[in-house]
Amino acid sequence: MDYINLVILGCAVVTFIPRLIPALFIDKLNFSPKFEKFLNLIPYTALAALICPGVLTVDNQLWYIGLIGAVVAAGLAWKKVPIGAIVILTVVVLITVYSLIPLF
Repeated sequence: MDYINLVILGCAVVTFIPRLIPALFIDKLNFSPKFEKFLNLIPYTALAALICPGVLTVDNQLWYIGLIGAVVAAGLAWKKVPIGAIVILTVVVLITVYSLIPLF
């Protein structure tokens, strides 16, 4: 095994261990209901942080496309739809909008 493969393997192990340890012991911890609510909202917050910077920069000619995507994603997040479904449904809506634009 050459040096590069060892570095890649070492980086993988160093990254994997800090992710594995909390996953192994999270079942044994008891959180307050308020803290659990906070933890349940983290994925939606992360999704918002990923979407917001690109909302108005998606397409220079069709600036409203980003707003449509943001509104769809926000509405689905408000209804507490799982994140994977939010991403897929938002992409489907935007593909539909992009395909309908030439008709107008």
